[in-house]
Amino acid sequence: MPPTGALYSDSAEAILEDIERQFHLDADVLVSLTKAYLDELAEGLGAYGNALAMIPTFVTGVPDGTETGTFLALDLGGTNLRVCEVQLHGDQTFDLRQQKYKVSEELKTGDASALFDYLADSVDAFLTDSTTTAAPPGLPSGIPSSLSSPAISSPSIDTDPPALHLGLTFSFPVEQKALDSGVLLTWTKGFSAKNAIGHDVVQLLQHAFDKKHMHVKCVALVNDTVGALLSRSYTAGGCILGAIFGTGTNGAYVEDVAKITKLGNSPAAARGGQMIVNTEWGAFNNTRSHLPTTPFDNKLDRESINPRFQAFEKFISGMYLGEITRNVILALVDAAPQPVLFGGKATDVINKHYGLDSAVMSNIEEAWGASDELKAESAKIAAPTSLSSPRWESSLSPTEGVRLQRVREVLVAKLGFAPADVSLRDAAVVRRVVTMVAERAAKLSGCAVAATLVQIERAVLGGGPSPSPRKGEDTKIGVGVDGSLIEFYPNYERTLRESLRLLVGEEVERRVDIGMAKDGSGVGAALCALQAIKQEQKHRALPSRKL
Repeated sequence: MPPTGALYSDSAEAILEDIERQFHLDADVLVSLTKAYLDELAEGLGAYGNALAMIPTFVTGVPDGTETGTFLALDLGGTNLRVCEVQLHGDQTFDLRQQKYKVSEELKTGDASALFDYLADSVDAFLTDSTTTAAPPGLPSGIPSSLSSPAISSPSIDTDPPALHLGLTFSFPVEQKALDSGVLLTWTKGFSAKNAIGHDVVQLLQHAFDKKHMHVKCVALVNDTVGALLSRSYTAGGCILGAIFGTGTNGAYVEDVAKITKLGNSPAAARGGQMIVNTEWGAFNNTRSHLPTTPFDNKLDRESINPRFQAFEKFISGMYLGEITRNVILALVDAAPQPVLFGGKATDVINKHYGLDSAVMSNIEEAWGASDELKAESAKIAAPTSLSSPRWESSLSPTEGVRLQRVREVLVAKLGFAPADVSLRDAAVVRRVVTMVAERAAKLSGCAVAATLVQIERAVLGGGPSPSPRKGEDTKIGVGVDGSLIEFYPNYERTLRESLRLLVGEEVERRVDIGMAKDGSGVGAALCALQAIKQEQKHRALPSRKL
């Protein structure tokens, strides 16, 4: 057993308590943040150029799981591109076949025509290897959703042979003016292909398909968060919010077109109805006027590649939580007049910028095993005066001792400490730090979900009587989520729900159906291609009218 180190003083406990106070979010703070989010949301719906961008996607429907057909998805966002084929069975299930292809540095930095030719070649290779015969989409009749278009007797909009319809997930900044049109604003992620900026990426891809006489039509340009909403809607029979809580964070939801006033007198505004909006909520409160900023957040932001941007994302996404935790640990290592952690020692991992990954935080939480039945013991260890007691270690129960020993083993294995340099007291302190950083993130995530429910009139901020569902709306409130935090991080969803319950009341929170929406950039993009066909058929079926 490693030594417990010097006596843990009241001043050390006071330092830790002060940090915990900075990370604590009470009800008033959560309500204030949600109100601020709603204010920025309204500004984003009313005008372009706001930090909370509220991007119209021109997706005006969601699947309900009864659709059938075969669709393609092309996902370009980094070193690899991915081609997917999704076969919808009409019973909320689908089959997915996919293949990855390498994107060379020459393609990233050469001429755009070579890059898009390679994208088309990859789709061609994928289809050539396929043993599946592509089929045109089949659309169900009698769809109850107010977003869904009526069935059309002839589902294919292309001449014989029928074209396969493809949704493009293009993870670069674009200005989208229609579902099948988006102008590239700038390259990121190491791409700098010439003659692409200022051009419509859908047209560039379609031109490459046409040159090769491929029967593939790119009908939709999609964001992965929108894809998550569509994916969950298909498998669950409906969804109103898609959210990513992983390396990054974002949300997309179904909004009344009448509230998207920045559409002005556009055809989309004239058609009315509803539309999916991509919020880009990672940029909420970039001014940090409401976010509960600590010195550890300020350090992270100052040293980031985009200071003063993506403020909300830096509080809650997996890319940043480990760095916030590392900053707190370093402060405790360097605390005066005596160190609070590790006897003042640090390792290369602790000293390295972004050296502590959020996955290590998850390992620590798993080692502690803070499940519901052990919350009482968790509270005992986290009590304000427990660590400063001279008999702290001897007062641990056998269960507490075993759990802290597991945390200690993670610190040794993942942070590079020698076993003799990590005490059980160190393990208890680090666990407290990890928990307070993660809990703050999950509670802030709950603010974004709550604000969305208030905006679409499915909840009232502060609780109270819930608005009655509109005609055709399910009493269940579907939320599709994706990302490593919401899927794997211990207690993340539970804490998010605690925040949601506080903000909109228990009755509404119980009706929120949170489910995984896997692969928004693949399955979701294919489903967006489906929606593009439905919208095209609906518009063709409508009688022409003079404006």
